[in-house]
Amino acid sequence: MRIDLGIICSYVKSNQDVLDLGCGDGALLSLLRDQKSINGVGLENDHEKITECIEKNIAVVEHDLNKGLRQFNSNSYDVVIMTLALQAMQRPDHVLDEMLRIGNECIVTFPNFGHWRARLHLMFYGKMPVSDLLPYQWYDTPNIHFCTVKDFEKLCVQKNISIIHKDMVYENKATSFLCKTYPNLFSETAIYHLTRN
Repeated sequence: MRIDLGIICSYVKSNQDVLDLGCGDGALLSLLRDQKSINGVGLENDHEKITECIEKNIAVVEHDLNKGLRQFNSNSYDVVIMTLALQAMQRPDHVLDEMLRIGNECIVTFPNFGHWRARLHLMFYGKMPVSDLLPYQWYDTPNIHFCTVKDFEKLCVQKNISIIHKDMVYENKATSFLCKTYPNLFSETAIYHLTRN
């Protein structure tokens, strides 16, 4: 199991109503259902992943997140989650606003493009890095808004968003001393649990 999914699970309380944006194959919702008895719904636009959700008995709706979330009432979920997809949205700032309109809290994860390996790769090779976490070439990547931990926290301040919890992951390990002390440099994946002030 991916370490970030376990951390997200620790943020969610039992029996909450959860909306998972870009839920993929339903692995997170399945984990939350089994460990926290949540009532979950996923949104996904990949037909193969929708089929995998259905096979796991996950409630899933086909939806392109870039078309907005107007069909959801304000405060209709306890928690809205988006894992490793915020950087692929056309307007991640608007998506974040919508997540906190629909849910009392939200959880987002994203690859930290300020990580030292990405910086070194650019410095030594002069081209965009390709890794297990970012397995795409620059021309076919779904990532259109490259974000660092510092960028994201600045956006939270601008939008008056409170950080309830944050954890940083490096090489699928939970927060280490270096990740905690220098998250922008040493974390590969950032995990934020947020609410409005």
